[in-house]
Amino acid sequence: MCGRYTITVTVEELMARFGLFDAPGIPYHRPKYNVAPGQMVLAVVNDGRNNRIGELKWGLIPEWAKEESVGAKMLNARAETAADKPAYRIPLRRKRCLIPADGFYEWKREGGLKQPMRIRLKDGGLFAMAGLYDTWLSPDGRRVSTCTVLTTAPNPLVADIHDRMPVILRREDEAFWLDRQVQDPADLLSLLRAYPAAEMEAYPVSQLVGNVRNDSPQLIEPIVPPDSPVQEGWLL
Repeated sequence: MCGRYTITVTVEELMARFGLFDAPGIPYHRPKYNVAPGQMVLAVVNDGRNNRIGELKWGLIPEWAKEESVGAKMLNARAETAADKPAYRIPLRRKRCLIPADGFYEWKREGGLKQPMRIRLKDGGLFAMAGLYDTWLSPDGRRVSTCTVLTTAPNPLVADIHDRMPVILRREDEAFWLDRQVQDPADLLSLLRAYPAAEMEAYPVSQLVGNVRNDSPQLIEPIVPPDSPVQEGWLL
């Protein structure tokens, strides 16, 4: 699954990377080092002409849901079955988004302990996780816009840490993913594959990342876990 990630860049960097002409919805964005489920997260959509960015709550609530609490169970959508699941079938056709990030966390089991690892592109740059979104109308009339991150089987680097990873889209595939004219799942599923391990790296970070209240640059600093051998692909 994907349950934590980082986005440590400025609004200006986001706008340049995703071809945004304006970003009125995020004037107070700041770098985030521990984005967690249930929080408002940045997402890019296309309005048919331009890319736009705004905030969605992480944890998808289908428009037909009876209770808001279901969002806590829909943080991730398995790419292999998204086209068949009632909660994701329509969003896959009509409501796709990019979720910008520059790293994500997974926990690697080492004996009886779990070591948090930060996984990123080797160049340290921004990337786009494939997301789906929906809007739910609550009984009291609130409109709640939410999202989920698509996941897939891991590449060899991530497989040593976890059995799933977020779908990271190739930059050249992002426009196609956002294109509202594309509605056939068969045209989209080929994009939902593991990002090449050769272009990624992982490194151990502090246990402080386990607490969602912690959110500082310290969380992404590499550490050497006690009694743990350095492994291939780790950045130290």
